Amino acid sequence: MTDSKSLPSSSSTSEDTNKVEAFVPADKQQNLQDVHNTNGQARSRSSSLARTLSHKSQRSIKTAQEDHEALEKLVSNNPGVDNLITKLESRAGALGPLEDGIDIEQVQTHPDPKSTTHPDDQWGYTIDEETGIRIVQFVPEDPKDPRNWSKAYKWFVTFFLGLICFDVALASAIVTGDIEGPMKTFGVSEEVVILTVTLLVIGFGIGPLVFAPLSEEIGRRWVYVSTLGLAVIFIIPCAVAQNIGTLLVCRFLDGLFFSAPMCLIGGNLAEMWKTEERGVAMSIFSAAPFIGPAMGPLIGGYIGDNVGWRWIYWVLLIFSGVIYIALVILIPETHHQTILKQRAKKLRKLTGDDTYRALSEIKIRSFKKIANETLLRPLILLSEPIVFLITLYMSVIYGLLYMFFFAYPVVYMEGKGWSAGKTGLMFIPIAVGVIFATVIAPFFNTDYNKRAQKFKDRGELPPAELRLIPMMIGCWLVPVGLFAFAWSSYPHVSWAGPCFSGFACGWGFNQLYNPANNYIVDSYQHYAASGLAAKTFLRSMWGAVVPLFTIQMYHRLGYEWASSLLAFISLACCAIPYFFYFFGKRVRARSKYAYSPEAEQRAISGAKDVEKVPSTSSD
Repeated sequence: MTDSKSLPSSSSTSEDTNKVEAFVPADKQQNLQDVHNTNGQARSRSSSLARTLSHKSQRSIKTAQEDHEALEKLVSNNPGVDNLITKLESRAGALGPLEDGIDIEQVQTHPDPKSTTHPDDQWGYTIDEETGIRIVQFVPEDPKDPRNWSKAYKWFVTFFLGLICFDVALASAIVTGDIEGPMKTFGVSEEVVILTVTLLVIGFGIGPLVFAPLSEEIGRRWVYVSTLGLAVIFIIPCAVAQNIGTLLVCRFLDGLFFSAPMCLIGGNLAEMWKTEERGVAMSIFSAAPFIGPAMGPLIGGYIGDNVGWRWIYWVLLIFSGVIYIALVILIPETHHQTILKQRAKKLRKLTGDDTYRALSEIKIRSFKKIANETLLRPLILLSEPIVFLITLYMSVIYGLLYMFFFAYPVVYMEGKGWSAGKTGLMFIPIAVGVIFATVIAPFFNTDYNKRAQKFKDRGELPPAELRLIPMMIGCWLVPVGLFAFAWSSYPHVSWAGPCFSGFACGWGFNQLYNPANNYIVDSYQHYAASGLAAKTFLRSMWGAVVPLFTIQMYHRLGYEWASSLLAFISLACCAIPYFFYFFGKRVRARSKYAYSPEAEQRAISGAKDVEKVPSTSSD
């Protein structure tokens, strides 16, 4: 027990103050008194602020509790709500539960003839006769619906999101421009410094498992604002790190927080663009993860050569910081159900009517269900031949990109004695190849639409295997580029051979990436997000591992045979799109998770008054 005698009372404190003032000259005592008064006022303001924040927090919690209780009263023992949820699940998930909270565009409501609209409700929502709820959804030509934004604004948002993705990808590779700097500063081996890439890419794989479902609950914008803000902050300790441990930990955290755009931007684009308009926008998004890493060694190499490795992080901080500020100011929310939840909340506050509810508020997922869909189902889908083999192929491609970060320095810096900056120039053809694939993507999209229309004219859904045609063409480009790189990489041979081989690789990388995603989406439909999450996780883990053995492999096998080994592996993978093009329909027919048009049609006949949004996702 604390001795009360040891605690000074207010009177004793006052006496002590008087004793101190006795030793202070008279002309200084007024200043001392002013200090006492100022401190007292500061303590009073601090106490008042604390009480205000406490009251606001309590009110916020109380309001949330009251809102939840009101919702419980609306949906509990409500046959109309139960019927609505049953229709939603049967229509939007014939083979299982929904990927997202509510994967629909709108439901057909039946207005209660006795209900009226509220004067403060500018959208004119009426009570649904079946559920007794004013279901808040987009109205025709709704300006808040991202699909109704002007074309110019949608393209602005699309390019800006692509720039964010470029920044994230750049962060993974820019540090490879100067590996020797941290080695000398911290006295560690090359393998330890390479962990700055490995740990960041591991973060890329883990983050989406958390941030993707979180964005469905609180919206994409707030996930961007919070995660990218933290990512920018954690660049600072990398720049000023005094030991290798700080650098490695902060690089992992940067990978974790930088991963959000990789898994969310595909959703942003699907929420803005109609299906027939989405092809070009998705190709821009698909190009950014390859252009960023291709430019990273070039930028990082020249910075490291001229001003040192720490400035690589300072430049990344400035670039990422500017993009982050622009994001906060310019980019709005695009997640439909988040926009509608905010509208419903506003209407409840304006009207005092608790029946205003968005669909995602009516159907509430438990934490157990969210965890199952987020963590367990992607692992289950890896047992599916389509998901496993496509993931294996994309992991090889992703690993090749990260291998180049360390193979190029071996060939050019060790073999030809070039500087890091000059070696970085050799990555430009890869970026050009990626851009070329983006430019020709609309032609493949047009070809797909023509082929798909033949099936639609017969009242059939186009088979998922039509998505594989660009892969069947592009798959040969990667081994061709790798063989050219392998046998032109002798130290005495011109730099042009291995340099321009990167064009074929970059072209192939991008031409394989988007069709692979689309094939998984079309094959699994309602499980598409889980299939893509499985692919992203495994791909990132492989991309994180390959830098750890690339240099040793090139030293032991030699420049030519190390690259040839990679070429043979990519050549073997060319069989995958051809196999699924000819046998994919049979594989899907035997799967209990793959999409079945027949089962979907049976579900449609039982729930005709619910319209489904095309479930298109990308990582």
